[in-house]
Amino acid sequence: MNTSSERGALALQRTRAFASEFPFEPHFLETGALAQHYLDEGPRDGETLLFLHGNPTWSFLWRNLVKALRTRYRCVAPDHIGCGLSDKPQDYAYRLAQHIDNLERLVDELRLERITLVVHDWGGAIGFGLAQRRPDLVARAVVMNTAAFTGLKAPLRIRACRVPLVGPLAVRGLNAFARAATVMATERGLAPDVKRGLLAPYGSWRERIATLRFVEDIPLAATHPSYATLRAIEAHLEALQDLPLCLIWGARDWCFTLEFLNEWRRRFPAARAHVAPDAGHWVTEDAGDDVLAWIERFLADRPLPRQSRSRERTLEHR
Repeated sequence: MNTSSERGALALQRTRAFASEFPFEPHFLETGALAQHYLDEGPRDGETLLFLHGNPTWSFLWRNLVKALRTRYRCVAPDHIGCGLSDKPQDYAYRLAQHIDNLERLVDELRLERITLVVHDWGGAIGFGLAQRRPDLVARAVVMNTAAFTGLKAPLRIRACRVPLVGPLAVRGLNAFARAATVMATERGLAPDVKRGLLAPYGSWRERIATLRFVEDIPLAATHPSYATLRAIEAHLEALQDLPLCLIWGARDWCFTLEFLNEWRRRFPAARAHVAPDAGHWVTEDAGDDVLAWIERFLADRPLPRQSRSRERTLEHR
């Protein structure tokens, strides 16, 4: 088992080829026998922005937002187990509930409170899973091209990756899911260093385990092991009606289409919504400047209430 310093050195070595895009210090949380990588940038006493990625990305997806916001906010961005620079166990179930468990553990370890969720893709279900379990911790949310509810169908090209034998061969053997995403998830295309960074953690059959497992864990039927978890998250959304919510959507996303955005707006009619008309699924890549401006405006317009002095003293003496 590698020590923390060894893990950090290995992480820096793995990101050296695109260090100009990803100039961050690696951090690791030991989760049982596993280590979960996360970014923790900005002032420790600042408001916390918790960035949650989906599949097949990792904390690299948030690099530009973290660089821009870390002077004023504490920016925490974990890699889910199996993703990015986190460990990639081969005998792990990779269920939605486990990802929420891992996130909750990280939040408790870092003593994060008054969190603003920033979620994309699978990060939506995972982040709102945390909000369901610990609603006292979540103060605001920025939601991008994602879902945290049942009922809307996955497209055929996603379903094809779930076909026995064909799916593992394509996703793990040929890296078809991640490689296709570098073309199909963006309308503008990617610079070489950006494409290199997104694909770097998924260079072998073993490293692509979670890429496949996330696809397999989409609960398309009530009999799926993660369906009850997602239904519980969905049922709790009504209790979050007063949560300040900002919706940011890439309009040309073929997976999380505008139908998903409309469903969010139906459930959160007071939410602020922004649509990037020429952006795909990776809206942060296609419309990064707009996304940053929308987030900054949302945070400024919906400030968190100041903590009481007694509450501040309690946190200081933890």
